[in-house]
Amino acid sequence: MLNYNFPKHWPSAEELPDSDETPVDNELQELIPGLLKAILLIIWAERMDWFFGIDMGLYHHPDKPAIVPDAFLSLGVERFYDEELRPSYAVWEEKVMPTFVLEVVSPTYRNEYTAKLEEYQSLGILYYVIYSSRRRRKPRLEVHKLVNGKYELQPGNLVWMPEIGLGIGCERGNYSGVTREWLYWYDADGKRYLTPEEQVKELAQRADRLAERLRELGIDPDNIS
Repeated sequence: MLNYNFPKHWPSAEELPDSDETPVDNELQELIPGLLKAILLIIWAERMDWFFGIDMGLYHHPDKPAIVPDAFLSLGVERFYDEELRPSYAVWEEKVMPTFVLEVVSPTYRNEYTAKLEEYQSLGILYYVIYSSRRRRKPRLEVHKLVNGKYELQPGNLVWMPEIGLGIGCERGNYSGVTREWLYWYDADGKRYLTPEEQVKELAQRADRLAERLRELGIDPDNIS
């Protein structure tokens, strides 16, 4: 939580550009954050103290341009303001710096491992996650945690983040009809949270098993009122 005494004349989120107007040059930059947010909307459906922004302007000072991560997660903030939702994220309004930032490396390298790492480190963002599907000799997923003001690379393909209450990792799966490696959230036991599509499929399978059990008991499930 930030305790700065921000001047009253600083602009509101509505008065600031909502992004840097730079188009994404990789479809994964949209789909990977979108999947993570879709899962959060299920597992944190009852919580109203978080916000997950995708390709949104993140302002930490009114005299500096927005940073536009592929995604970021803030805890301890209002999930929704009103029906217009957030146009951008101004730290001096929210009083909370994001806890988690994600960058998906595109074919056009954008300094994710150098300048951006240093910038997020200087802002005090606790977790900086970088994913590059094109890496071969180095880990495709890197999770950096801020320790004593410096980022430390966390070991493993699945990293537990106790301050968030989630783990993040990557594995092959299917989302939006595409089978490939995706990023997922995990629980404390290392169990992957299901995607919305998987949840629908699992519920349908449960219903089928229940209907079959009822038939075995001589009950027609189609005639239960």
